[in-house]
Amino acid sequence: MKTCLVVDDSRVIRKVARKILEELDFECREAGDGSEALEACRQQMPDAILLDWNMPVMNGLDFVKALRREETGDRPIVVFCTTENDMAHITEALRAGADEYVMKPFDGDIIESKFQQTGLLRAS
Repeated sequence: MKTCLVVDDSRVIRKVARKILEELDFECREAGDGSEALEACRQQMPDAILLDWNMPVMNGLDFVKALRREETGDRPIVVFCTTENDMAHITEALRAGADEYVMKPFDGDIIESKFQQTGLLRAS
């Protein structure tokens, strides 16, 4: 079973994302900010990370930069999931090491589609 770390400072968003991902057969863990997420990755690197941009302590952009410097930090597929939708933010996220981008609000179809595009899921 593939693993996904859901990183968002909103408990509600984490729960919604977790439900969607578990229905797609992912084993999920959660983190409330980038610092918690980095520690979780150091303990066990996930296959995928669904990542919010705006969080306290360490934001998503700083997290993805730090993640990519970790020993196996190039392995996870990182999908930003945020309200930041201008081209400059998207470009910055991709340059920092994100693989894909999802806009909030999202639903199961959007997550499934993005995870298929990144190769995390096979098209059904």
